Amino acid sequence: MTYPVLYSFRRCPYAMRARLAIASSGLTVELREILLRDKAPEFLAASPKGTVPVLIANKVIEESFDVMCWALEQSDPENLLRPMTDAAYALIKESDGPFKTALDHTKYAVRHPELDPSESRATAAAFIAKLDTLLNGKPWLYGDDPSLADLAILPFVRQFAHTDLDWWDAQTFTHAQDWLAAFKASDRFTSIMTKYTPWKTGDDVVLFP
Repeated sequence: MTYPVLYSFRRCPYAMRARLAIASSGLTVELREILLRDKAPEFLAASPKGTVPVLIANKVIEESFDVMCWALEQSDPENLLRPMTDAAYALIKESDGPFKTALDHTKYAVRHPELDPSESRATAAAFIAKLDTLLNGKPWLYGDDPSLADLAILPFVRQFAHTDLDWWDAQTFTHAQDWLAAFKASDRFTSIMTKYTPWKTGDDVVLFP
C-alpha cells in the first residue's frame, strides 16, 4: 500500500502544525524527515522552493495551512473545523503574517541590524496579549475544545516563547502561558515530536503517526 508522502522537519513550526492536523485526522502518511542543510533531491524535485512541509498526495501541497486543511477536510474526528468564523481565520492570518514577522525579527535579530529587537518583541507580545484575552476563562481559544486556530498558532507561540524563556515566564499574559504549557505537556505534542533519521532514497518507509 502506498501513502501520501509528507516531507517534514521536526523542529519547524510549519511542519509541526501539519503533523498536528494529520495526527488529529487519523490519516496515515509516509514521513520523510528532511535535513535542511542537505536537502534530498527528491524533495527539491517535488518542491523547488525547498521549505517544509510538503505533502505529495494526488497533488503537491506546499503550504502548511493547506496541508492542515487537506487532512481535516477528509477526516475531522475532533471537529477542529467546527464552524471556523471569519475572526478565527483572521487570527491565523495575523499569526502567519505580522506576528511571525515580528517573531523572526526577534529570534534572528542579528540578521536585521536595522531593526530594534525590543520593538519587534513588543509587536509580537501585543499579539500574545490578544490571545491572552481570548483565552481568559477557557482552555482553548474558542472554548473547551481545541480548534484549527489553536493547532495552527501554537507552534509559533512556542517558537516565540523559546526565544527567551525567562522573559516569557516573567510576562503577565498568564492565560497564554498556561495554554502553551498545557500544549507542551500534552500527549498530542509529544506524539508529533518523535526524532527521525533524515530520509534518503532506499530507506524503509516510516509511517506517521
